Amino acid sequence: MVTWLLLGIAVHFVAVFLPALFLIPKMGLGGYLGSRDGEPGPEGLYGRARRVLRNSNENLAAFVGLAAAALALEFVEPEAVIIPVGSPCDVDMQLATLGAMIFVIARSVFFPIYFFGIPLLRSVAWITGFAGLILMAVALI
Repeated sequence: MVTWLLLGIAVHFVAVFLPALFLIPKMGLGGYLGSRDGEPGPEGLYGRARRVLRNSNENLAAFVGLAAAALALEFVEPEAVIIPVGSPCDVDMQLATLGAMIFVIARSVFFPIYFFGIPLLRSVAWITGFAGLILMAVALI
């Protein structure tokens, strides 16, 4: 799980730095390193790169939260939890890890598909990543 969590964060950082690759040529290095008051509009490849980042930001929180919950609950003794119903610490780590793996691979595929504007495959990759998140959530139940 930790490996997939770190890979997911690494994939996110690709999205973080992607817009800069298209902004620097438009503004020049001096403008990029400055206040960016005259930043160009979000059109073309720069706009797509920004939307990839926004989408990544929206999905990373759920992924990290579910992965952290699975990792934390894996090591909690059931008698240490003060919830009288059921066994709250019964985490299926294999299912959670499978969900994390699916999410990271789907997101790795989603970014270039989104960036290059391939509509149907983009939706399939997003839904696949979302299915990975659902698996991670089910593993916690």
